[in-house]
Amino acid sequence: MPTIFTRIVNGEIPCYKVAETERFLAFLDISPRTKGHTLCIPKEEIDYIFDLDDAHLQDLMVFSKRVAKALQQVVPCLRVGVAVVGLEVPHAHIHLFPLNSMANFGFDHPPVVMSGEELQALAAAVNNAFFSE
Repeated sequence: MPTIFTRIVNGEIPCYKVAETERFLAFLDISPRTKGHTLCIPKEEIDYIFDLDDAHLQDLMVFSKRVAKALQQVVPCLRVGVAVVGLEVPHAHIHLFPLNSMANFGFDHPPVVMSGEELQALAAAVNNAFFSE
């Protein structure tokens, strides 16, 4: 059975798309821990990030770097934090968190409440920044 991320890639489940290339997709987390919390995934369904071959892992990191730079242009923050956990969805992915302090980082914080319109506008702004580089 395909993962929720594969279903997003296939267009079966909608997302707030931030960036997309032939091999990768970035979209806003629907339960963000910070404004702009983004997931970067390979389109190919591979369970664990360290199961990616070296070239694929390197390309995912470069894609994630581009997304992080776009996030920094749109979401006021000091840094974009990176987390790889891999327990919640069996599909390799990287979390990007816009941060202003270590207190902003972590999964134990309550989600940031944003409307669908706010998420859509944020995704569009980050997408514009991603492709303007």
